[in-house]
Amino acid sequence: MAQPPNNVALIGMPGAGKSTLGVLLAKRMARSFWDTDLLIQQAERASLQQIIERLGVDGFRRAEERVVRQLDCSNCVIATGGSVVYSEAAMEHLGRLGPRIYLDVPLHELERRLGDLDKRGVIRGPGQGLEGLLAERSRLYERWADIRIDCAGLSHDGAVEAIVRALAAA
Repeated sequence: MAQPPNNVALIGMPGAGKSTLGVLLAKRMARSFWDTDLLIQQAERASLQQIIERLGVDGFRRAEERVVRQLDCSNCVIATGGSVVYSEAAMEHLGRLGPRIYLDVPLHELERRLGDLDKRGVIRGPGQGLEGLLAERSRLYERWADIRIDCAGLSHDGAVEAIVRALAAA
C-alpha cells in the first residue's frame, strides 16, 4: 500500500512569509525545504523580475507551472511563489504531494512587509496595486487551500505553531 503524502506546501501572497516560515517549519518538523521561486530562478538562470521581463507574464507562469509539476519530493516543506495559484495543474500536483496551507495575511501587514513590487518579481496586471492583487488572488488561495492559517499579528514562531497545530488536527 502506498504511503500518504507527507509534504506540506505553503501558498499565499508575496510577503506572506512562505519562504521564512517554510524554513522554520522544516526545521521544526525535521523536513527538507524547497522554495519554488529559487527552483525557477535556477532553471531559468535569472532573477524572477528578469524572467518576467524576458518571458512576459504568460511565459513566467508556464515556467512556474513546469517547475512545480516536476516536484517529486518526500518529507518536504515547499514554499511556492504567490502566482502558483493561477495554474490548476500546478495546484493539483501540489495537492497530490500533501496539504496546501494558505498563509492569510491582511493587506496592511503585506503593505508593511513589501517594498517595491516591481523589484520583487510580482506578477500583476498593468497598474494593479497590492490591494487589487490581493482581492484577485485571495479567492484562488481559498479555493486551493486544504488549511487556512490566519497570520494576522502572529510572530514567525506563532505562525509556525499554528501550522503545526492545524496539521495535527487535520
